[in-house]
Amino acid sequence: MADDTKETTEQEPVVSETPPAVKAAPAKKKAAGGKISSTEENRRAAANSRQALIDRLKQDLKKAKDAAREELKLANEAARNEIAVLKDQLAAALEREEVLRKLSEKKIKKMLAAGERWEKKQRAKLKKAAQKARKKLKK
Repeated sequence: MADDTKETTEQEPVVSETPPAVKAAPAKKKAAGGKISSTEENRRAAANSRQALIDRLKQDLKKAKDAAREELKLANEAARNEIAVLKDQLAAALEREEVLRKLSEKKIKKMLAAGERWEKKQRAKLKKAAQKARKKLKK
């Protein structure tokens, strides 16, 4: 029985029917001198030029924004000045209108007074004429 236990513990190696996998060739290591491939150089150059373009565009955008701000400030200042001029013109026009209104009121009062005087004179003339006519009728 001792022999039986020995046989069961030893097993024969299993042979697979598939052939062993072929290993890929190991990747080539870069030379110690650090020579860069042309594609890598092109990528770096493209990235650098892209970044330079981005930086320049950002600067241009900032300059354009600053210029627009300055333009808006100037336009705002011009508008404020124009508003001030228009306010002054309006005040002057209102003042002229007030003076003209007062002159018109004075003229109207004078015309009314002259009209009342004329009316009074006409009434007095009519009274005199009526009195003369009455005197003539009485005679």
